[in-house]
Amino acid sequence: MQRTPFYKFMAGQGAKFVDFAGWEMPISFGSIIEEHQHVRACGGLFDVSHMGRIELSGRHARRLLERTLTRYVTDMQPKTCRYALMCNERGGVLDDVIVYCFEGHWLLVVNASNRTKIVSHLQQQIAEQKMVVKMEDQTGSTAMVALQGPKVMEIIGKFSREVPTLKKYAFCTKNLLILKLTISRTGYTGEDGVEVMMGAGMAEKALSLLARDTSAQSPLRPCGLGARDTLRIEAAMPLYGHELTEDIDPLTAGLTFAVNMDKHARDRGERFIGQDALEKIAQEGPRQIRIGLRCEGKRTPRQGMPVLKDDAVVGQVTSGCLSPTLGYPIAMAYVQAGALTTGQTAAIDLGMQKLDAVVVDLPFYRHG
Repeated sequence: MQRTPFYKFMAGQGAKFVDFAGWEMPISFGSIIEEHQHVRACGGLFDVSHMGRIELSGRHARRLLERTLTRYVTDMQPKTCRYALMCNERGGVLDDVIVYCFEGHWLLVVNASNRTKIVSHLQQQIAEQKMVVKMEDQTGSTAMVALQGPKVMEIIGKFSREVPTLKKYAFCTKNLLILKLTISRTGYTGEDGVEVMMGAGMAEKALSLLARDTSAQSPLRPCGLGARDTLRIEAAMPLYGHELTEDIDPLTAGLTFAVNMDKHARDRGERFIGQDALEKIAQEGPRQIRIGLRCEGKRTPRQGMPVLKDDAVVGQVTSGCLSPTLGYPIAMAYVQAGALTTGQTAAIDLGMQKLDAVVVDLPFYRHG
């Protein structure tokens, strides 16, 4: 397995490691519930260096992004970033990404499990469309850490006045002595916070600046992927392989905000990959919808478990957990369109028994 530049630091903090997409990543540092609650109350530090970072430059870099992303990017200003999706011709999601607009180049942050696939997809488009694009996979030469929680901006404000003033989905580049940091106001927990990219060789030095104190009394403590998962489920953020796959389209997933069907009218008349399929789905209506379920008892719903209405299967769970913030089990699921609406009761088939549930609006938890 590959190790990130933060491996030594995380091991020193008592991390328990697991294999995640070929990377040896911290799953927890003790109690996932305590880490989760600390992020909601104060702040958590997550190693997310396993995420892919792909730089694109050259004459046709912007055109490549307009062809492969569902989101319009030509109107982006430097030092801003945007959530978008890459689709196949059927409209299924190849990956969900964050695209960064720099002066002179672009950067894509992609999921670790999809990095190789996305690099190949982009290379294929460059070749087929005869584009002049320089693509550099910077995943191995850089590192990335996420600082999330209500006290993060207060902590960062001690060494930067600019970062706390950043708007959502904006970023800045800071040069601190020999450190060069790209800091964006983004995250995957439902809390305020930032994600920071830096050179791999400077990773440990950057941590000594960003997280001087990681003791039990510190407002900022290291957290693992276990807490990151329960935090994102509460915030109803989709995870690739669960709510997003090559057989699930963005409209079914409820991500219409990240699909600009009209962008071809604004940009050279070029349509993005999968647009024809998505237009048909939009016209006919998705056959499934993503819903939230609040469950009774303490049993945890798991991916793949059938969702029932009047003993008939109408869908299946994609993600579930015992919510540390709310104190009861929650789940996201895809169900047949029209089968269940907010406030209606349902059940989840656990195998030997059924779990009563009620349909609720997403997200389960909203910051503030």
